[in-house]
Amino acid sequence: MTTRPSILVTGGAGYIGSHCCKALSEAGYNPVCFDNFSTGHPHFVKWGPAVKGDVRDVEALAETFRTHDIFAVMHFAASSAVGESVINPEQYYANNVIGSLALLRAMRDVQCMQLVFSSTGAVYGNASREPIREDSACEPVNPYGSSKRMIEQILSDYRKAYRLHSVCLRYFNASGADPSGLIGELRDPETHLIPRAMMALQGHVADFAVFGDDYDTPDGTAVRDYIHVTDLATAHVSAIKLLAEGHEGGIYNLGTGQGYSVREILAAIAAQTARNVPFVLRGRRDGDPPILVASPKAAERELGFQPVHSDLATIIRSAWSWHCKAHPAIGPASL
Repeated sequence: MTTRPSILVTGGAGYIGSHCCKALSEAGYNPVCFDNFSTGHPHFVKWGPAVKGDVRDVEALAETFRTHDIFAVMHFAASSAVGESVINPEQYYANNVIGSLALLRAMRDVQCMQLVFSSTGAVYGNASREPIREDSACEPVNPYGSSKRMIEQILSDYRKAYRLHSVCLRYFNASGADPSGLIGELRDPETHLIPRAMMALQGHVADFAVFGDDYDTPDGTAVRDYIHVTDLATAHVSAIKLLAEGHEGGIYNLGTGQGYSVREILAAIAAQTARNVPFVLRGRRDGDPPILVASPKAAERELGFQPVHSDLATIIRSAWSWHCKAHPAIGPASL
């Protein structure tokens, strides 16, 4: 039995969850991965024990809490593709909202009362062109964002009624890969801009598309705030420490305050790889706001959040290194 404090990480075999497990281990914690492995990867579980289970299974969760003497929870288990949420909202409310309620039931049953929740900038919807603060209106425009906002409200109610303390981290576009090359962004299917563009360079994606060039942005393509997954993981560990000190929790944006358009991202990939990404232009996708850029001031002030890996060059280089290892090229480069 480890003497290190154990943290349950739901969805710990996924992209962000596995990076957080690594960060927890390096900070002196024992990350216990709880994952059904429907989208997570067993070979991403490297820094602590793994338990196969569904986050909606209260009994399996409670048994895991007791077996591993769980001190706090990081909750990542969720469906997370915006486009898919528009097509199949039932899946998103079932997995995200009902799954979170089951987790909270299990936590209360064993009196584990500290949670860090993986939320999203999608809760803001079509926000202003200025960097978004946590007190900005939340008007999500897709079921994914709506499901996350519902969970935030549930956690606020649980904080007041049950003294279950929680930190909700609204992060923007998680990107990049661990510098070690051990873990990175790996999904099937892959829907996110940077990894999908890199897979197109490698010949694994034949229909890479830019969705919309008529947004009210400088070059017509959507603008997003990109944050390196290693910086995200560090912030999650800081949130655990904040709760351990007796803080009741709150909501914090995680981003850089700097937005990049789709065309700017493709130009940065070309600069780092010396290869141009082939693409086709298609219409806007339902549920995609034109601009999402965070104001990270509150996280800087209360979590000590200081991104050190989130410049665009570092994000692209780390992601490209991972993809070259995980997905060897099968086609010629586009020069």
